[in-house]
Amino acid sequence: MAKKKRQPPHEEHEGEPWLLPYSDLMTLLLALFIALFAISQTDQTKLKQMAQAFTAAFNSGGPSFFDAMGPNPGRRAEMPSDEDAGNSAYIQENQSLEEVQRQMEEYIEANNLKDKLTTELSEDGLMIRIKERALFPSGSAQLVAESQKIAPVIAGLLATLPERVVISGHTDNVPINTAQFPSNWELSSSRALNFMKYIIAQDARLNPRRFSAVGYSEYRPIASNDTDDGRQQNRRVEVFIARNYRFNPNESVTAAGGNAGPNAKATGNIPSTGGTSTIGTTSDSKIGGTDDSTATGATGGPTMGGRAYTGDLPPALAN
Repeated sequence: MAKKKRQPPHEEHEGEPWLLPYSDLMTLLLALFIALFAISQTDQTKLKQMAQAFTAAFNSGGPSFFDAMGPNPGRRAEMPSDEDAGNSAYIQENQSLEEVQRQMEEYIEANNLKDKLTTELSEDGLMIRIKERALFPSGSAQLVAESQKIAPVIAGLLATLPERVVISGHTDNVPINTAQFPSNWELSSSRALNFMKYIIAQDARLNPRRFSAVGYSEYRPIASNDTDDGRQQNRRVEVFIARNYRFNPNESVTAAGGNAGPNAKATGNIPSTGGTSTIGTTSDSKIGGTDDSTATGATGGPTMGGRAYTGDLPPALAN
């Protein structure tokens, strides 16, 4: 009897070509789920880093679907972020500025100075405006006796804040031409510088690095120069406390002041320096007939004309 031939065992088709696309599909699905999870947990910096890594691994440097992906606004609103911390810093700074404004308004009210001092809080910072007659004689940059009452108060309030301070001088459009002040540029600059130096001399806690002085001459009016009242308003000195933080989370995260934290939003909104400016305290200008070396008494308190000031300060500044 002839032997029955055995059939060779059935072998799998060589290569199984479906395995490659299947494994690729599983890998991509895994990457997709990892990405979706990461989007809900990480910030945008980490997402970009992850997207670059996946692009290099799966697309060999080609376009990636991650490039078209953006933040999920709904999810982000639920999660704390660096921007929330920045907004908290803004709120805290705003409260400090509001407190300084409140104390300044109380001082103005208590001393009946509404016609000489005003305050204004804006998104750029806190502005304290002082009319000319409260600080200087007409056409002069020498501080009058009444500035002895105002400067220590402002100095005490500034010592409680870390922000930058810009002190600016302004005049009306009436020309001046004297040996000391050939034009309103020199007059406004000298007034700003003298008042800045006098303020710094009132409190040892004030760091001169925070301060700058600028003269705007007649070119930043706040009222019409066509009337006496308008010209009187324009003759002024302004103390501007610039914010370190802004509420807008889309601005660059850079510090504007020495004490600003990592989430600080630079304001970049100090008054324009288009005028003649003098920065620092190296000028030879004298205040009240004395050099700066004699502007502070032996007790470190406020002085005027080389004599210690013993007048009453508001309760908030008495200490």
